[in-house]
Order: sequence, then C-alpha cells, then structure tokens
Amino acid sequence: MKNLAIVFILLFSSVFLINCDPEPNPSYPVVSRESKIPDDVTKRDSASDNHPPIMHSSEFEKPVALAQTVNTAGAEDSPFITADGQSLYFFLTPDVRILPEKQLLDSVTGVWLSKKENNVWTKAERVWLQDVVKLALDGAVCVQNNEMWFASAREGFTGVNMFTAENISGKWKNWTYCGDKLMKNFEIGEVHLHGDDLYFHSGRNGGKGNYDIWVSTRTDTSWSDPIAIDSVNTSEIDGFPYITPNGNELWFTRTYLRTPAIYRSKRVNNKWSFPELIVSQFAGEPTLDNEGNLYFVHHYFENSVMIEADIYRAKKK
Repeated sequence: MKNLAIVFILLFSSVFLINCDPEPNPSYPVVSRESKIPDDVTKRDSASDNHPPIMHSSEFEKPVALAQTVNTAGAEDSPFITADGQSLYFFLTPDVRILPEKQLLDSVTGVWLSKKENNVWTKAERVWLQDVVKLALDGAVCVQNNEMWFASAREGFTGVNMFTAENISGKWKNWTYCGDKLMKNFEIGEVHLHGDDLYFHSGRNGGKGNYDIWVSTRTDTSWSDPIAIDSVNTSEIDGFPYITPNGNELWFTRTYLRTPAIYRSKRVNNKWSFPELIVSQFAGEPTLDNEGNLYFVHHYFENSVMIEADIYRAKKK
C-alpha cells in the first residue's frame, strides 16, 4: 500500500520553522477534508475503476467502497477498526499529487476517525496527535484499549518513527517515541499490537527478503528479540500485519501478480498455517470489525499512476 515512508518524507527545514509568535492560547483548527480537495479531482467509483478488487474467498461478499462519510475524492488509506467494532481510524491526504512538505501544512492530511452509530459510519473527524504549535504527519494507527501506536514524521525527529499515545478522558495524549531499540535495532515498520505481542513488518536482516513479518513480546522493562514468522514470510513483500482479537488469524498484505493483495493465515496447534489469498488487485492493509467483516484500502490507478484511495468493506457471509 502507499508506504508511509513515501508519504511522510520529513522535510522540516527552515520553510516549516516560520518564526511567528504563537497565539497565547492556541487551539486546533476546525478542518474539512472536502475543502482541501482540488476542483479538478473527480470522485472515483466502481464504474470508473479500471482495476477493481477481486474477491477470492467464498466467505465474503463482493467488496464495496464505504459511504462518503468515510471516503472522499481524496485518498483514504491505512484503515484500523478497534476490537469493539465501533471506531474506524484511517489516514487521509486530500490530493495525492501534493508533495509531503505541502501536505504537512494543509491541516487535513493525517489521522481521521469515524464512529459507528446505529450500524452506520458517521462523518469522520480529525484526530490530533501533536501539539498545536508543532508540525507532524501522522498515520498507520493501531489501537488496543487505551493505547495507540502510530507512525509519524515530526519536528525533532529524523524520518518516520513509531510513537505511542494514551487515551485520557476520550482524548489521545502523551505521545511518546517508541525508542531506539524498536526503531533502530529491530527496524520496525507498521505495527499491530495484540496483548503484549508486537507484530510488525521490517526489511531487517534474517528474513526471507524484502519486507517480512516479525513479532516481539513486551516484557516488564523492554522487548524480546524479534522472531520472524517463517510460515508466512516469502521473498515477496509481506507486511502490514493485523491479528484478530482472538489471536487466531493473521491477516497481511503481499504482492500478487505485481499488485498488493490480502492474505490470511490461521493459527493451528499454535502454528501459523500456509496463507490463503483473500482479495487481490490493489488491495491491502486489512482490518476486521467485531462481526468478522473485512475492511481494507483499495487504490485507484490510471496509466500506472495512483490517483485516489478508498476504504472498502467485504461483508462476511
């Protein structure tokens, strides 16, 4: 999927360090995704999609894009649904043609949240994970109870790093760098936390090539040495892991026929089974709700150029 390492190229140079006196009591701006989408951009749909996602499993219905309370003519990406099935986090940028240094300043590129009410996803709202007066590009959210993990390119750090935050009275606060052991020694990419097990993809040595999926366990004071999930990993790109709340299924993204596709492995006798192909053709970053429905990002391409992305759902039969 659209790699955060591309989206979040950190360019915190003098252009961002504009020496303006901060407001006495600054507040987060009220922002609208739609207001930042260029007038020349047309919303894509299944009728105009040259490469629609292909369902390979008989367990799910045909994938359908979510309503415009979630999707816009911009690029909605990196979905994550909480274990109770009531909160959908995702990354958005209103125009994929815009360079990251401009995305950084548009106030809408970043993490958004839609809540489920009466079985309908509500209009998404901005989630702020940085101080008002500081700059950041945030995405790739994973939430477990009151703990959030997310990727960010922000002031004071080089490149893209993983951070944590805690939910206090309904607000995400106390964002904290995850530490050099995870970022530099383990070389973690996007993560999924399940209990104390941190699943992540990485191009670190010891895998089978490209990105592989690894797991490390949190101890009282640190993290255990990562273990590669060899029954899942291949010489292809294997990444963006998602573990179902019961811990019995590992969903992930792998290249299939030169485009991203979604695979699933099941835990059998405490071992991960040979993965099965679920959805192909520009589909990735899977997440499931509490009813077992599959959500993922689908990218629209035209002339080999990505022009939009939407969050899709495939209902479980």
